[in-house]
Amino acid sequence: MSHEPWVWVAAFFTIAIFSYLWKENPLYRFAEHVLVGISVGYLVCITWENVLHPKLVEPILKNGEYVLIIPGIMAALMLFRFSQKIGWISFWPLAFLIGFSGYAIPTVIETNMLTQIQATVNTPLSGGWFELVSGLFIILGTLACLVYFYFSYPHKGVVGKTAQFGSMLLMVSFGASFGFTVMARISLLIGRVLFLLRDWLGVVS
Repeated sequence: MSHEPWVWVAAFFTIAIFSYLWKENPLYRFAEHVLVGISVGYLVCITWENVLHPKLVEPILKNGEYVLIIPGIMAALMLFRFSQKIGWISFWPLAFLIGFSGYAIPTVIETNMLTQIQATVNTPLSGGWFELVSGLFIILGTLACLVYFYFSYPHKGVVGKTAQFGSMLLMVSFGASFGFTVMARISLLIGRVLFLLRDWLGVVS
């Protein structure tokens, strides 16, 4: 069994989180509040060190870039969101932020649409039979998924069968993503159990 105090602290909070498997209890709520508080404090420190101080405070005080005061004021106005009486003030910078997000539309189209279309069009069909079959499957599967989201024509006949095939491919894709998420959570669980048995109790090597 470990004699390190921080190992005992980590083991305590791990068991406190696992206690939720029994039922929600004060021990779990305590660990939850501590985790949220530490996470928020860490986020505040990271925001100050990586964003506010090097990109706002230093340029204004050292380089005289006083134009940055304007976005600084707009960012401060967002804090009025926590007020019930004058929370409407936060709508001004929020409206500007949403409007400015239109500037990123070309980038989003380039990365999320054109790049994927280009990758699908450039799917290699040469080589062995495996490359040919997999390439055709990718192209036809992509078209089938697009047909599934085409609602200007009734999904009947060939279009309906194609849309049904596209729906099946989407379900397979979503299932694979969900399975990957579950495996990631199981990996975290295994890590915490190993920590309790190896680093804390020392019953396994």
